[in-house]
Formats: sequence, C-alpha cells, structure tokens
Amino acid sequence: MIVDFHAHTFPDGIAAAAVGKLQAAAHIRPFSDGTVGGLSARIRAAGIDCAVNLPVATSPRQVPQINDTAARINQRTAETGVLSFGAMHPDFADYRAELGRVADLGIQGIKLHPPYQGADFDDIRYLRILDRAGELGLVALTHAGLDIGLPGVDRASPAMIRRAVRAVGPVKLVCAHMGGWRQWDAAEELLPDTGVYLDASFALGRITPNGDGYPQAETELPLMRREQFVRIVRAFGAERILFGTDSPWGGHADALRLLRELPFTDEEKNAVLGGNAARLLCLTKGG
Repeated sequence: MIVDFHAHTFPDGIAAAAVGKLQAAAHIRPFSDGTVGGLSARIRAAGIDCAVNLPVATSPRQVPQINDTAARINQRTAETGVLSFGAMHPDFADYRAELGRVADLGIQGIKLHPPYQGADFDDIRYLRILDRAGELGLVALTHAGLDIGLPGVDRASPAMIRRAVRAVGPVKLVCAHMGGWRQWDAAEELLPDTGVYLDASFALGRITPNGDGYPQAETELPLMRREQFVRIVRAFGAERILFGTDSPWGGHADALRLLRELPFTDEEKNAVLGGNAARLLCLTKGG
C-alpha cells in the first residue's frame, strides 16, 4: 500500500484562485489543479492508493466549515482515494468541543500551520489543542520549519516542536517536511528522541521555480541532501517516516522515484511509502 500523507485540495469553486494565490506567493509551479478530482487522478496515475488531504484554517471562523467539508470528502474515499483530515485554529474558542466533533465525524486527524495561523507552535493555544487531540486519539500534523510562501516567518522550528512535545501528554504528532523545512540540521539534532513522526513532503528533490524569480533563480534549486535524508531516517527509524508530496506543489511520480532510489531495504521502503501510514490511520488496501 502506498499513501501520500501530505496533500492539499480546495473546493472546486475556489481551487483555481487558491492555487494561483499560493503560486504567486511561493513562486513555484503546481503539479495539479488543487481539486479532489485532480488529486485523485494524479495518485491513480502514479499507482498510489491513498492521499491524505490537509486543509488549513487561516481564521477561526473557517474551522467548522472545513471540518464539515472533510467529512463529505471522506464519504467518497473508497471512490477517490482521498482521505481528509480536519482543521483547527489556535484562536478557535471552543476547541475542545470542535475537536470532539471532528472525532465523532470519523475524521482521523487535524492539520495545524503556525506560520499561516500567526502563533508559535509552543504557544499555550497549540499545547491545549495537542492535549485534546491526544485525549481523542486524533493525529495532529503540523507544518514544521520555514515556509516557502512566507520568507522569514519562523513559528514552527524544531526547537519549538521539542518544547511543545515535552509540555503535553501523549499525542500522535506528525511534523511535516522532515521535521523542519530548511531547518533540517536542527530537526536532526533536536527531534529524534521526541517520538514524533516526520513526513517527507517537499524535502527531497528540487524546487521548480515558476519563472518569476523565487528565490532569484531561473533553474531548479535543491532541497535536502540525500545523505542527510538517509541519516535522519536512520536516527528516527524508518517506522516513523511517512511518504508525502505536498501536492499540488510536488509531483507524485518524481517523489516516488526519489524515495525508491535511496539506499533503504525493501522493508524500510514499504514502511515509509505506506505501511506506517496504514498503521497510523488503520487503513487497508482497497478499503
């Protein structure tokens, strides 16, 4: 089973505008149209069984609507292969009740994004969300490190993640982008003993610029060094690494190829590509 644990979609009516806005901010080109249908077609073409959709609430008022939409997406998972998480915002007043509703809707996790939500990850507002997610058995997936669309904004550093984990009760926490985008040395140093999972989205390969200058280059720019990626997997253990693409910003076929080329055993590759995700989310192939 192969699972893309980090993908993004938007409602059909706003997908083009949303992707265009993010494309302009990040100066990189998308590989999909940002719809559930587009993501479904992309994963099917690449031989991927399931993709986890990660919606981001950029304001508290968006949270209930996003969670309702996630529940509707999940009614069609068997058909589309797209499984949606819900969302939570640090300023959402009745976070305990809403996270309870997320669990009651059968949604298996939530997405947090400190740079876009305007709070540091070790802020008490996130700590209480993590505690409640842990109580309910929800997976919490957070953006980690810097963000290509918000240069200089540092609200989800590996140091903040380490402090947060030490301050809360048990929680299934996934840190995106190998624990800290463009902060991989700190992730390698600070996070292996925390018990967090890492997703591999937007970490391997190269950034494909949109041609308008970010970061002031016309050619593709490298991401994490292969040798560091391998070191981090060894430090954490392959059982704590999750394949992801950050679709629509990463291509599925390329992401699969890059991971399969690395010097891991078949058992390790199978775990990273989908076995770990299937265990974390209780997924079965074709189910």
